[in-house]
Amino acid sequence: MLYIGSTVDLKTRLSQHTGRLIAGFTKKYNVCTLVYFEEHADVAAAELREKQLKGKTRVKKNTLVQSMNPEWNDLSSRII
Repeated sequence: MLYIGSTVDLKTRLSQHTGRLIAGFTKKYNVCTLVYFEEHADVAAAELREKQLKGKTRVKKNTLVQSMNPEWNDLSSRII
């Protein structure tokens, strides 16, 4: 499963997802590995990018992840 979302506090959001503290998609499908992230200057830009990514096919999303993280390693240690 791939989950795409935006937040103003990635560190807190990661804790919520990995701790399964919030009901929803990530808890239901046990999504707790960060394989790709982007930083944006403002919330509007981040939300626009989120919508763009959600509109892409699974193949295009996989290609994007692989371009930055070919091994699909968990990147959360870079944040926490």
